[in-house]
Amino acid sequence: MAVAARAFVRKGTGLSIFVRTRRAAGWTTSALAALLVLGCLLLPRHLWELRPTTFVRIPLEAIFGAALLLALPRKGRRVAAMLAGVGLGLLTLVKLLDMGFDAVLQRSFNPVLDWGLFADAVGFVRDTAGDAAAVGAVVAAVLLALGIPTVLALAMVRLVDLPAGHRTAATRTALVLGTAWMVCVMAGVQVAGAPVATVSAAELVHSRAHLVVATLRDEQAFAREASVDSYAAHTPPDRMLTALRGKDVIFAFVESYGRVAVEDPQISPRVDATLAEGTKRLRAAGFSSRSAFLTSSTTGADSWLAHSTFMSGLWINNQQRYRTVTASSDRLTLTGAFQRTGAWRDVGVLPGTTRAWPDGKFYHFDKLYDAKSLGYKGPAFSWSTMPDQYTLSAFERLEHGRKHRGPLMAEVVLTSSHNPWAPLPSMVGWDEVGDGSVYDAIHKVGRNPKQVWKNADQVRTEYARSIGYSLTSLLTYVEKYGDKNTVLVFLGDHQPNPTVTRHSSNRDVPIAIVAHDPAVMARISHWGWQNGLDPSPTAPVWRMDTFRSRFLTAYGSGSGPGLAAAPARPAH
Repeated sequence: MAVAARAFVRKGTGLSIFVRTRRAAGWTTSALAALLVLGCLLLPRHLWELRPTTFVRIPLEAIFGAALLLALPRKGRRVAAMLAGVGLGLLTLVKLLDMGFDAVLQRSFNPVLDWGLFADAVGFVRDTAGDAAAVGAVVAAVLLALGIPTVLALAMVRLVDLPAGHRTAATRTALVLGTAWMVCVMAGVQVAGAPVATVSAAELVHSRAHLVVATLRDEQAFAREASVDSYAAHTPPDRMLTALRGKDVIFAFVESYGRVAVEDPQISPRVDATLAEGTKRLRAAGFSSRSAFLTSSTTGADSWLAHSTFMSGLWINNQQRYRTVTASSDRLTLTGAFQRTGAWRDVGVLPGTTRAWPDGKFYHFDKLYDAKSLGYKGPAFSWSTMPDQYTLSAFERLEHGRKHRGPLMAEVVLTSSHNPWAPLPSMVGWDEVGDGSVYDAIHKVGRNPKQVWKNADQVRTEYARSIGYSLTSLLTYVEKYGDKNTVLVFLGDHQPNPTVTRHSSNRDVPIAIVAHDPAVMARISHWGWQNGLDPSPTAPVWRMDTFRSRFLTAYGSGSGPGLAAAPARPAH
């Protein structure tokens, strides 16, 4: 009998331990579920807000949700909890996307327009960290997209079952927290400058819904704006660009050439020296130049938005506007104005275009050279399919250097200064460029982007080197191959990645006009632009979409509509 009693005690003790362990595990799981839900409700939308004090707040959504769920019957409560968990999961994904978009593009994620940008994000990871990292990033993104809503749905169901045996305590807790929330609102209680009582989740839902509605409305309003073009309607071809007849006009975009390149203390010494040397050498070759700033419609990426803004005279700051304007060939672009006169051969040199580009018809090129048709046989330098010096050398061989040709209008896009800025090409003799095979050895000794991106200072240093290389390629090309009929307009498309700009909100890019003929420069003397290639901090600043009309007015008959006399925006 004693043996049986001892066995019962041992059995009872084991059962008691099992019960206590199970109960502790249950409470631990519930506590983790509560922390997860609370953390997702309080999760900020910006990386700089990720600090402990951000999570020391009372979200009204949690109080209101608890009260609503307590009022529902058990079956309906579980269904509502699961739906609320999925909704919170989707909201959390939006917050994470906002963090990423703010870090790279300095704006929030637009659920209507931005899905196409994920391919570019994968490409950036591949360039900076390799193929394995890119695949890992895609897998991680898919798992997060599926996992976060699922886990939060389970967490909400777990929490909603707790008040079943403690309904009175749960109701009292909700009332106490609701009262505390009201007191904090009325008293203006804050922690580290942020209010303790918050409705941030509800505000995010409201703002994103407003963004979606505004985006859809903007499509119609922008379509009406794009359809009205006084130049296209009222200026006949024989009065367009009369002051440039017989000239070779080159519009060159330098990738990521932003205001930071000529003003940041860590970057500008190298770039300023390149521009100063270029100004000096071009002046010796008989060229003069003027420079200023334009405010780009984008920053950090999306170069095509800036290109279309500059060429069309419309403010194109999202993909929807870009699709709207490029879907119609009626809008008069700068390239289209040259083509309409019949006095120029229009060519596009776009080494970053690696596949079919139906949007190209919007620009009315007589001939488009993409990555495949430029004849390059060397290695790609990260994102850039070929070095800028090769691009310009191919342009000289294929178009500019041809005998017995007429005047040219060319849009040339230089891509060597595209992130991740490693490895970088270097200058070779113009007679050594050939088919690009010479760059094999240069590529082999180039820096590894994985190493560069471990340190922000290294990134800025390599960015400065890339801008210096792109500008040197362009300016020495004009010095070597330019003549009395050469007119060059070169500018940046947008500011570089926020790692380089230190998250500045400034969107300005330098622009310069170079010409051999003094009469060409005299036409813009009233613009107030500064002499030389390097604009100072006090140089005029125009919105990028205003350039088209000012340029057409300055070099047309002078009687067309335009903004030549409009005041510039105050300098920074």
